[in-house]
Amino acid sequence: RRASDQATHQHQQRKGTSKGAMQRGVGMRSAASAPCVRAAGGSLSSSGTNTNTHIHGRRRCVGGARRRSAAPTGMIGFPLGGRGSTVAARVALGGEKKGGKEGGTEGNIAVDNAASDAFTVVTVDVLDKPGLLTVLSSSFHDMNLLVDKVESRGPGGGIMFWVTDDKGQKIVDAEDAENMKQYLSIVLHKLVTGASTKARPFALRMFDEREDLSETTEKNRDLLYSLLDSYLKNDVLSVQQSIVHHVEFTLARSRYKFDNREAFFAAAHSLRDRLIERWNDTQAWIRYKDPKRVYYLSMEFLMGRTFLNALHNLGVVVPYKEALNGLGYELEKVQQAERDAALGNGGLGRLASCFLDSMATLNLPAWGYGIRYEYGMFRQVVSDGFQKEQPDYWLTFGYPWEIERPHVAYPVKFYGHVSVHEEGNEGRQNFVWNAGEEVTAVAYDNPIPGFKTPSTINLRLWAAKPCQEFNLEAFNTGDYVSSIIDKQKAETITSVLYPDDKTFEGKELRLKQQHFMVSATLQDIVRRYKEQHDSFDAFPEKVAMQLNDTHPTLGIPELMRILMDENHLGWTKSWEITTKVFSFTNHTVLPEALEQWPVSLVEKLLPRHMQIIYDINWRFLKELQTSYGIEGDRLGRMSIILETEYGKMVRMAYLALVASHTVNGVAAIHSNLIKETIFKDFFDIFPEKFQNKTNGVTQ
Repeated sequence: RRASDQATHQHQQRKGTSKGAMQRGVGMRSAASAPCVRAAGGSLSSSGTNTNTHIHGRRRCVGGARRRSAAPTGMIGFPLGGRGSTVAARVALGGEKKGGKEGGTEGNIAVDNAASDAFTVVTVDVLDKPGLLTVLSSSFHDMNLLVDKVESRGPGGGIMFWVTDDKGQKIVDAEDAENMKQYLSIVLHKLVTGASTKARPFALRMFDEREDLSETTEKNRDLLYSLLDSYLKNDVLSVQQSIVHHVEFTLARSRYKFDNREAFFAAAHSLRDRLIERWNDTQAWIRYKDPKRVYYLSMEFLMGRTFLNALHNLGVVVPYKEALNGLGYELEKVQQAERDAALGNGGLGRLASCFLDSMATLNLPAWGYGIRYEYGMFRQVVSDGFQKEQPDYWLTFGYPWEIERPHVAYPVKFYGHVSVHEEGNEGRQNFVWNAGEEVTAVAYDNPIPGFKTPSTINLRLWAAKPCQEFNLEAFNTGDYVSSIIDKQKAETITSVLYPDDKTFEGKELRLKQQHFMVSATLQDIVRRYKEQHDSFDAFPEKVAMQLNDTHPTLGIPELMRILMDENHLGWTKSWEITTKVFSFTNHTVLPEALEQWPVSLVEKLLPRHMQIIYDINWRFLKELQTSYGIEGDRLGRMSIILETEYGKMVRMAYLALVASHTVNGVAAIHSNLIKETIFKDFFDIFPEKFQNKTNGVTQ
C-alpha cells in the first residue's frame, strides 16, 4: 500500500511539475516544455538493456525514490554519422572536451551547480539537430526533473538546461548527477545511432553560393537538409524495418500476415527509397555542374526485372536476402512476383537498356526517353499447335519502380493546318501550326542505378492522357460513348507496343506514337536547358541526343519547329544547332527494313513537319549538286523523298543521316557493312560521320 501511495504521489507531482515548467519557462520552445515525447519509455537501451531497469532498477532515480547502487564510471561512445559523415562525435560522462567540433570531436555532458543560485545547469555539448531539444527536454521530465529554461548556444555550441528536482531544489548529490548524465547519454546514443553511417551531400549548398539568400531561407534549407542528412542504412535490421513499414503504410496490409507478392512490393518500395535518395542527389549534382547531357531516345526499353538488378548494383543482395529470411520469406520466391516491364522487343530494346545501365555505371549525365506502353509486348500462348498473341497486362498490380510526375506534362499536337504570319518591319515569316487534335504527355520516371556507384540516372516514359478527361455535356444528353471518346483516342496512343500496321489506321497510330514520344521529349529537354540558359548559343555544348534506330527521327523536324516557330530562331541557326546535337544508331543491313512513311500520311498528321522535311531535303540536294557535283540517278538515290509508283515516301534513315553528326552500327562487322551497302553513297561523301558502338554490357 505504501508503494502504491508513493507511486500515485509521484505521478501527481510529475503532472504538477510539467504544468509549472510550462508556466515558468523562459525562452523555451513549446514542444520542449512538456513531456510530449518519451525519449526512453523503456525502449532506449545500451547493449540490449532495458532503460527503465538500467536506470531506475539498479541505480538511484534522479528526483524520485532512491535505490542505492554503485554508479559506473567511464565513457559511452556513439558516432554522429560514422565513416563518411559530416560529424563524428561521442559523449563523455564527465571529463574534459577533447578536440574541436569538426570530424572526430567529443561532446560533453556537464553538470554545473555554481553557475546559478537556484538551478543546476546541465550543458549537453553536442551538435544540435532537429528533434534533439524535444527529446532531451522529455528525458528530464522522465527523470522527474523540472526544466525552467533552455538556451541554445548556436551552431556547434550545444544546449544548456536550467533544471531542479521535483521539490524545486538543485541537483547537488554527486550520484544523482552521474545517473542523470548516464541516462542522457543512453538517450543520445539511441537518437544519434539511428542515422545512417554515410552522410548525404548538401546539394542546395552548392546553389547557395550563387544566390543572395535571406537568413530565414538559409535556416530553412539547413533544417530541410538536417532532417534527411544521411543515407538510409542497409543493415539487416534497418532493411527489415523498412520492408515492414511499407507493408503497413504503403500496402496498408497487416505486418503479421502478407504473402510473397506483397513481400515483393514492400521490399521493392524499400529498395526504391534507396534509389530515390541517390537519384535526387545525382540530379542535384548534375544541375549544379551543368555538363553536357546525353539523351537516349528509343521507342523500346527491354528492362527486364528491376529488383535483382538494383540489389546487385547497390550491393545489398545479402542484407535483403537475410532480412527477408528473418521475416519468413525467401528472396528467390519473393522476386518471382515481379512482372517484366514489357517495353521492348528483342535486340533494339535490350541495347537501349544496356546503354542506360552502362551510362549510369560510368557516371555519365544521361537520361533515357521512351513510351510507357500500357500493354507492351504480347503474351504468347499456344492453342491447337498455333501461336496466339494475347495482351500482356504487366501493369495490372502496379509497377513499384515508377514515379508518376503529373506536374511534368506537355501538349502534343496532331493534324490541322499551317498558317503564315509576317512579323516585324523586315517581313519575317512566322509559321503557326493550328492543330486539329491535342493530347497531353505525362511523365513517369524510373530510376536506373549504376553498378557500385551512387550515380542513379533516369528513364522518363511518357503516357498519353486526354486534354479533356470527360465530356459532361455529352454524357448528360445521353451520348455516353462521345463523353469518353477523347479519353479513349488519347490513351490508344500509348496502349500497345508496335500496333499492327497492315492497315492505314495502324500505320497512322505508329506514326502518332513516334511523334508523341519525340515531341514530349524535345519539349522537356528544351525546358530543362532554358532553366539555366538565356539563349540557345550553348545548346550544342550542353545537349546530345542519340536516336536509337529510325523511330525517333521525327525529333529532327520537331526540334527545328521548336527553335524556329516557338523560339523565333532563323533557319540557318536552327539547322546549325540541330546538326550538332543528333546522333543516329542504325540497326539493319536490309534496304527493305529501312523505315519509310507515305508523304500523304505525314502531311495529314504532321503538316508543319512535312514542310520542314521538304526544306531539309531541298537544301541537302542543292548542297550535293553545288559542293560535290552529284547529279542524275545518284542524286535521286540520296534524296530523303523517294518517288515510287505508289506515291512519295519519306526515307527516315536518310533524314537521320543528313541531320546527324555521327552514325553508328551496333557491332564492328555491322558498322562496316552499312558503309559498303545501304549507306555507301553517304559514306563516300561523309566518311567522317561513320563510326562503331558495340552493345552496352550489363547483367
